[in-house]
Amino acid sequence: MAYHGQGQNVLKVMVQPISLILRYLQYRSWIQVWLCEQVNMQIEGSIIGLNEYVNLILDDAEEIHCKTKSRKQLGWIMLKEDNVTLL
Repeated sequence: MAYHGQGQNVLKVMVQPISLILRYLQYRSWIQVWLCEQVNMQIEGSIIGLNEYVNLILDDAEEIHCKTKSRKQLGWIMLKEDNVTLL
């Protein structure tokens, strides 16, 4: 999409979700994962791997219970793509 604004041509490009996930992988960003059927629990960690199905491997993962705000150390885990709702 391109438009003209105050004498300048501005081009807006939508970032594809896989590009964003790959950027998180490259910088080992700390992410929060919302799960499909576990609405009261979230997982936090840094992405250290993924595959073509967007199965994620997280390092230093923590399980967070939303109601009690308690945290449980999980370490190194793999999340299947069908369990992930939101990053």
